[in-house]
Amino acid sequence: MPRTKQPTAPSEPGSAPVLLPITNDAPRRRRRPVVVGAGLALAAVGALVSVWLVDEAGDKVSVVATRHPIAAGESIKASDLVATEISHGTELRSLPASHASDIIGKQAASDLPAGVLVTEDSVSDGSSVTKGKSVVGILAKPGQLPIQKLRTGDAVTIVHTPQDGSASASSSKAGSTPDSLPAVVSRVGAPDANGAVVVDVAAPEVNSTSLAAWAASGDVAIVLKATS
Repeated sequence: MPRTKQPTAPSEPGSAPVLLPITNDAPRRRRRPVVVGAGLALAAVGALVSVWLVDEAGDKVSVVATRHPIAAGESIKASDLVATEISHGTELRSLPASHASDIIGKQAASDLPAGVLVTEDSVSDGSSVTKGKSVVGILAKPGQLPIQKLRTGDAVTIVHTPQDGSASASSSKAGSTPDSLPAVVSRVGAPDANGAVVVDVAAPEVNSTSLAAWAASGDVAIVLKATS
């Protein structure tokens, strides 16, 4: 194996060469203060973000959600509910898990799919709105019912709105008030792909025939009565 020659320092003519010391240390580069400062700043920011994420993960509240689908008007059982956690301060009108017993035995105000948060508006007091009345299903399309979500027990007025040219429209006098009948919402279905919703309304037997005829033709509008 060839040997590496040891470097020598220049010497005076005629004198013996002077050997230089050999070292394995490479020359060190001086770190720029700007680079060092930027590194420290990034490390500090990363630490702060980590602390914030840990705080957020630990700042949770326990609320009520549905374990199984609950149909509108169905009595809510303890087995239908489950506790879940959401971030504290989330803008949701959720029901604390500690108040889950308050809604046991009440009725679902509308169809509640599995896995949705339960609010106070999700339930009604459980009183039967169909006792002594007939129930009529109305397929209401957007524009035939209020944007405000209907709930079980809401007092509504069903207005007959026959199309121009129909026999019902011809029999009505121009400028006269359209026919209408009072009813109470007993169940609200989930909207379909086109936004149409089936609304079951309870009405006295004497009015059920007219309501059914109006609903069959689709010539109806559901008006939500003011509560005060």
